[in-house]
Amino acid sequence: MTTMTSYRVALAGNPNSGKTTIFNALTGTRQHVGNYPGVTVERKSGVCRLDGLNIELVDLPGIYSLSASSIEEKIVFQELLSTRLDLIVNVIDAGNVQRNLYLTTQLAELGIPMLLTFNMADDARRNGLQFNLPMLEKYFGAPIVETVGSREEGIDELKAAIAKALRQLAAPPTPMRYDQETDDAIQDITAAISQLPPPPGQPIPPRYFAIKLLENDPEVSALPTFAEVLPLAASWRDRLALRHGLNSNTLMADCRYGMIAGACREAISYSHEHRQQLSDALDKVLTNRFLGLPIFLLIMLAVFTFTFTCGEPFVKLIDFFFTRLAAGLGALWPDSTLPLLKALVLEGVIGGVGGVLMFLPNILLLFLAIAFLEGTGYMSRAAFVMDGFMHKFGLHGKSFIPMLLGFGCTVPAVMATRTIESERDRITTILILPLMSCSARLTIYLLFIPTFFVERWQPIVLWIVYLLGAAIALGGAVLLKSTLFKGDDEVFVMELPPYRLPTLKSLLIHTGERAIMYLHKAGTIILAASIILFFINTFPRPQTYTVDYEAEAADIVASNLPWDETKEALCTLNSQRRAEELEYSIAGRIGKKINLVMRHAGFDWKASSALVGAFAAKELFVSQLAILNTVSDSDCDDANEMLRDRLRASYTPLQAFSIILFCLISMPCVATVAVVKREANSWRLAIAQLAALTAMAFVVSFLVYQGGLLLGFSGGV
Repeated sequence: MTTMTSYRVALAGNPNSGKTTIFNALTGTRQHVGNYPGVTVERKSGVCRLDGLNIELVDLPGIYSLSASSIEEKIVFQELLSTRLDLIVNVIDAGNVQRNLYLTTQLAELGIPMLLTFNMADDARRNGLQFNLPMLEKYFGAPIVETVGSREEGIDELKAAIAKALRQLAAPPTPMRYDQETDDAIQDITAAISQLPPPPGQPIPPRYFAIKLLENDPEVSALPTFAEVLPLAASWRDRLALRHGLNSNTLMADCRYGMIAGACREAISYSHEHRQQLSDALDKVLTNRFLGLPIFLLIMLAVFTFTFTCGEPFVKLIDFFFTRLAAGLGALWPDSTLPLLKALVLEGVIGGVGGVLMFLPNILLLFLAIAFLEGTGYMSRAAFVMDGFMHKFGLHGKSFIPMLLGFGCTVPAVMATRTIESERDRITTILILPLMSCSARLTIYLLFIPTFFVERWQPIVLWIVYLLGAAIALGGAVLLKSTLFKGDDEVFVMELPPYRLPTLKSLLIHTGERAIMYLHKAGTIILAASIILFFINTFPRPQTYTVDYEAEAADIVASNLPWDETKEALCTLNSQRRAEELEYSIAGRIGKKINLVMRHAGFDWKASSALVGAFAAKELFVSQLAILNTVSDSDCDDANEMLRDRLRASYTPLQAFSIILFCLISMPCVATVAVVKREANSWRLAIAQLAALTAMAFVVSFLVYQGGLLLGFSGGV
């Protein structure tokens, strides 16, 4: 009479991992050897009794992956699909952990509880390998037992671990995450599969089949159940190939190997020298505890130098284009024909949007450089280098990449936090990201710093501003992690993908996506805000003026002065009239109301009014300030220098620094509020962040300005 076992356990592992030795140690002589149907591959099964539990053990053929590219892999796939398993014991060669763990990452996708066995641990120790098992257990979400199968060392511990996992109904390991677009593809295909009747046999989660379809696995693709989903999977494969310049199979393999390399780097130490491949030799330098940070800083210096040096000619070209466009259109458009519409087009549309598009080359070159570093695999090394430093502030190395992206634009930086697995760390990172100086704020710095500080101090002041933003962000992270988001630091994996040279096509696609995002922002939010600002700067108009400007202009023309003097006098007169109109307008009135508070931080009504436009997009602070200082007319030459002259006449360096600090700390733009709401799925959090940053910006600016006054610096207003 045959007794049915209560549990079924499979042993899986790479060839030559000592899996069969472990199998023999567990089952003794109670095993059966045969062949799988239709092939000559040996099938071993056996029974054992552990802690009162009846267990059937199946020794699966040795495989390197679940890719179904060999007979053994196809057999393992069919075994996993057609039979019920309660536990997988993954046997790993402890002396070759990185190669063996690739299969582990695939087994974790099956949704079956798993136990890892680091076999041949004695050889690993002799070779100088030391394992941080608790850390590795957190990485892979499964308990780990060290064994020496040939001497049956650790077998009793392994038996106890198997019995414990079966009795306690251990949870399946957490599947690894890939890059954001690959995760989106997996989620989309998984949702489609969930609507289909499941295949018969082992209840494997739809996510596993989604991954196999994305990898174009022939065994899964051939299943009739998934025929409806094949076009969707093919569409995602094409999209990923176009985006990354790799087929999806290679891309996902790179992600797995990167995760494994990061886990091993953090949880395995080597006390003996090992022969290194080129990538290992590069890692030894680039991730060195002493050299890694200086190398990173030099690389980033090169990136910013490339961004601004190469971008400057294009910036001037775009500036020239919009200047000539406004001047040409203004000359062709008679003042008597729809004057309000003419002003709207010249000042609101061309002036507002053109002033923003002028910085497009710098932003694109920055993203191109970052995309290149990401594509080579270096950015992951940079995150690893920063990991120890970030831990001091309650963050992880994975928070570093979004913070770095924040120097370009806060919106994609917030979206980049999706790679952070811990919800606490992800929200903390989202909350501090607006404190990183984005490219929109750089336009403000580039206006005020050269205006108020001598040339030798300008780089230092700019460095201080960027440093202050990062320092406040890290201080905020400490505060958040010690109050609202308390908890032990979670273990994360630093993904170290293989080094590779990114394709030109993938770089252009990545940069093109950023260009489209920026142009969309310029064509929607900034355009709409520019039009709104035009109207609040224009209406209502004064019924009477303090000066008869028409008569004054006629006198200037009649004076028969040289043309240059006449033009300058008319420009000055027009500026005086525009200043009077602006002060009477909605913008002027709002600015004066806000300035009842902001004057204590060194602002005047013009700077306070410019903050309204800056909430829509920080770039608009400069254009609004130019309009409020009446230097936006195309008839006036050297408008940029005229604006700086008027700012010098209106503010002191102390006031300028206070204004810079407020713009640094306050929320970058309304688009950031929207993306924070979307990523955090909470309007409450987005509004709370907006309120907190605004309050913090005022407090810091107030303290700096009032402190400067106490120290004897000139306060101006």
